Amino acid sequence: MSERVLMAPSILSADFMDLGAAVRLIQDGGADFIHVDVMDGHFVPNLTIGPPVVKALKRVATVPLDVHLMIDNADSAVGWYLDAGADLVTVHAEACDHLHRVVQTIRGAGARAGVSLNPGTPVEALRDIIGEVDLVLIMSVNPGFGGQSFIPRSVDRVRRLAALCVEEGVAPLIQVDGGIDPTTAPLVASTGARCLVAGSAVFCQSDPISAMNSIREAAERVL
Repeated sequence: MSERVLMAPSILSADFMDLGAAVRLIQDGGADFIHVDVMDGHFVPNLTIGPPVVKALKRVATVPLDVHLMIDNADSAVGWYLDAGADLVTVHAEACDHLHRVVQTIRGAGARAGVSLNPGTPVEALRDIIGEVDLVLIMSVNPGFGGQSFIPRSVDRVRRLAALCVEEGVAPLIQVDGGIDPTTAPLVASTGARCLVAGSAVFCQSDPISAMNSIREAAERVL
C-alpha cells in the first residue's frame, strides 16, 4: 500500500435522534471527516438539515465537518454554513451561478472548498475552476437519497478527473459519494479517488466502525 484512503461517513444514514453519539462513535473509530449532506427539496428531491444542526455537530466533532451543499441557493447560503463551523464546504457546479465567487468566499473564510458534479455533468466542466479548489466530489448516484446503487460509469469519470488534474498540474482531493461499499470502493480508488463517502454501508450496519474500516481496507488493497 502506498497511499491512505480517507473515509467520510455520511450522517444522512445515521440515527437522527442521536446524531451526537453517531458522530462520536465513528470519529473515535477512525473517520477522517464527518460528511454532512444538506438538501433543500429543490435542487434535490429531499429535505435534510440546515445551519443549526451543523453548529450543533461542531460541538462534538473532533475531525473536520465536510458539508456538502445540495441546494439551489448556495451562492447566498454558503456563509450560513461557514458561520456554523463547516471546515470544508462542497457546492455543486450545477447549482451555482457564480461558482468561482463561491469558492473564493469559502476559502476566504478559512475553510476548504470543494466542488461536486452530478452523474450527468461532464468532468471537463471543471477545467477552469479545478486549480482553485481543495476537493472534487464525483457523485456516483443521482443525489438526493441514501442507499442507491453505484453507477458503473462513475469509474471512468474518476479516471478522467484524475487525468484532468494531471493536465492542469493540480492535485485536489478526489472524493466519491454514492453506493460506496467494499465492492465499489476499490473500483474508484484504483482510478484516483482518495476520499470515500459512505452512508448506509456504514451507519446501517450492526458494527459501523468495522463496516467503515472494511471499505477503507478494500480500497487500499488496490493502491
